[in-house]
Amino acid sequence: MISTGKFYFFMKIQLLPSTFDESGSASPRQHLSCFVIDDCVAIDAGSLAMATTDYQKERIRDVVLTHAHLDHIAGLPLFIDDLFAQLKTPVCVYGTEEVIEVLEKDVFNWDVYPSFSELENENGAVLQYYPFEIGKEFQVNHLSIKAVKVNHKVPTVGFIVSDGKTTFALSSDTSKMKSFWKTINLLNKIDAVLIECAFPNELKHLAKVSHHLTPKTLRKELKKFDKPDCPIFVINLKPMYRDQIIEQLNELKINNLQVLKVGNTYEW
Repeated sequence: MISTGKFYFFMKIQLLPSTFDESGSASPRQHLSCFVIDDCVAIDAGSLAMATTDYQKERIRDVVLTHAHLDHIAGLPLFIDDLFAQLKTPVCVYGTEEVIEVLEKDVFNWDVYPSFSELENENGAVLQYYPFEIGKEFQVNHLSIKAVKVNHKVPTVGFIVSDGKTTFALSSDTSKMKSFWKTINLLNKIDAVLIECAFPNELKHLAKVSHHLTPKTLRKELKKFDKPDCPIFVINLKPMYRDQIIEQLNELKINNLQVLKVGNTYEW
């Protein structure tokens, strides 16, 4: 947090909407994953093209990916397509080598969508890739980010994100894990943890085979976290089971745990 006279500036984070209710309005359910930080950096791109404001579209040129599953990348081709002619600088996509390879082989391959890394507008390139390594910090805009290995069905990372004042950790999709907790337990300060819980307890076998958490397994994971007062926000609730998962999370009676609300802007 920075103090300037009477005014205080915080890091802002928003989970973009991705699902509609019967009236056509954005609903609290989450099909796609896209977090926008300070209106200028996106983590994952599930609803990046569909739910960003005009202001965000003007500013977001950095997209950092946790993995290549469709619900985390679906909006990226459309986002670049929408902005193609007006881009003055390229959209910079940060990912592991495995993720970038999937994007080029299976998405931007001319069969599914144009290969934007081969195309230019009148200002030059419209897409550039920036591979990162797990465990090493890299700079994205004003943020310092470290990728941490998590436990999902495909190569996936979580992130520790800091602007020098505020630090939060995001697990992305995962099952039980070690490196994530070991890394954030070593931090001197952490302002929030965002962790997934995709399925209700009744679907524990599906959660296990797809490498996701349930409320029961989430409770076990949180016992590995040695900062019990840190706010914990639950993300990635499968929309068909959202109410059931929330009810089971409430039964855990963890005071500092809450579900991150889709569309809300959080400031830390």
